Amino acid sequence: MVATKAGSTMKAGSSKAAKSKAYNPVAPDRIAEILKHLDQLYPDVTCALTHTSAWELLVATILSAQSTDINVNRVTPELFRKYPTVEAFAALEPEQLQPDVRSTGFFRNKSKSVVGAARKIVGDFGGQVPLNMKDLLTLPGVARKTANVVLGTWFKIAEGVVVDTHVTRIARRLELTKQTDPQKIEQDLMRIIPRERWILFAHQLIWHGRKLCFARTPKCVDCLLEKICHAADKSWSTVEIHKNAKP
Repeated sequence: MVATKAGSTMKAGSSKAAKSKAYNPVAPDRIAEILKHLDQLYPDVTCALTHTSAWELLVATILSAQSTDINVNRVTPELFRKYPTVEAFAALEPEQLQPDVRSTGFFRNKSKSVVGAARKIVGDFGGQVPLNMKDLLTLPGVARKTANVVLGTWFKIAEGVVVDTHVTRIARRLELTKQTDPQKIEQDLMRIIPRERWILFAHQLIWHGRKLCFARTPKCVDCLLEKICHAADKSWSTVEIHKNAKP
């Protein structure tokens, strides 16, 4: 096989194109190989958001929308020092919180969500973050991604798969899904990834997206998954490229 740059046509190996009829990107043996390589690359990864409680993780995850974990981690230590309990947040008006979270972006909506979630938790759940999907989804600012982060990272409950921009990009590149909607992507991943791997798998894809599988110019030459990845936008490849395998 001949290494190529993304966008070029591979002649070496094209004789095996007939094999593509039998190619199944979600075959159990391929899934097992993907998981094995992710374990080699990221054996013990977890959520990068700094937190010491389920409530702190919930807040940090809400603030992380359209922001970076690094930026959120700059904001939250002082935020949680200033407002140390969920009750302290519930006593605020959203406008009071805005200056504290402004640097995370979309600070008006995020302030409204955080204060609203705090009030709901205090009023309906005795001040405790609920540990089931149904109740979490009743909280302002909480959709399945945020709920899965809290359930998986804090409570170790595998209710679903976290689907963020990294998971979306890499799952599509690896041909684990053809969907673009996060909920449909999650359903596809839940069908092919063993349930006991849902939590770690999502963290591994997120770290992979940060370390190697960038949105632009991924570092394919350094990736252990390269030989089983046929993504159309690879920067370097030793395998046949599949034009539909792309973010």
